[in-house]
Amino acid sequence: MTKHAPCRPVQPRRRLPRSFKDFTPAKHFNPRTFFREMIWKALLTRRTGQHRLPAFPKLNYGQVAITWIGHASFLVQFTDLNVLIDPNFANWLFLLKRIKRAGLKIGDLPPIDLVLLTHAHFDHFHKPTLRRLPHPKIGVMPWGVGDLAYNLGFGRVVELEWWESLSHRNWKVTLTPCKHWGARILRDLHRGYGGFVLEHQGRRIYHAGDSAYFDGFKEIGKVCEPEIALLPIGAYQPESFRHMHMGPEEAIKAFKDLRAQWLVPMHFGTFKLSFEDMDEPPRRLRLVAREQSLTHRVKILEEGVPQVF
Repeated sequence: MTKHAPCRPVQPRRRLPRSFKDFTPAKHFNPRTFFREMIWKALLTRRTGQHRLPAFPKLNYGQVAITWIGHASFLVQFTDLNVLIDPNFANWLFLLKRIKRAGLKIGDLPPIDLVLLTHAHFDHFHKPTLRRLPHPKIGVMPWGVGDLAYNLGFGRVVELEWWESLSHRNWKVTLTPCKHWGARILRDLHRGYGGFVLEHQGRRIYHAGDSAYFDGFKEIGKVCEPEIALLPIGAYQPESFRHMHMGPEEAIKAFKDLRAQWLVPMHFGTFKLSFEDMDEPPRRLRLVAREQSLTHRVKILEEGVPQVF
């Protein structure tokens, strides 16, 4: 991997919010629209999905099993390493209802060696979930996020800047840039954000975190050469949301920039975070992949079912 000097983005100047719209990054919502689209419609939607009994495969050296838990949460397993990324088992995020159940129960997880947390947003950094994990050894997260994690049971908390890596024993994790933001509440803009590239046993798995499309995917592909790309495809309507999230079309473009072999979509179908129908992102992804002859390289996982690569 080519070396990059650690860096972080230039932060904008802090400004006090002038209206409800300023509380949302896209500055799109008014209270009535927010309540109707994000809360009321979700309340009227019946929760689906099921917790599956764990059926983790027996792996050989160099094989990796990826289990989508739901939303942006994944369990990544090697013969000697279990990694959780952005774990969230919540049925509610404040007033936001989980529409589809987590694919696994938190009590059925294997022992966790490493937790990767891409940023401090409540749907990715979920404190009640993290507090219930069976004492994971290491938590890795962007700069400015570690203070949120020190009382959650981690044996060690590590903060990284963009392009900075942590190596431990025979695995390595690198924080990569993305186009998003990291504030947990209003304007705590000192908190970082990004994606991760995990390297172990000759495999490279990339989790983009939350991100809009940006040219940085080309650099990540060039520098990190990921093999498996876990990319978000939901929460893109209204159109202004594409300044911070990707739709299926942008995810395919990012996948091609990354030059990865497999695209595993995420960030759809779990929480009502935007205006598009819950089942629209995977449907559109299949269509775009078929149009671009990439169907054989897209793996849409079923929550709780491991996929061996």
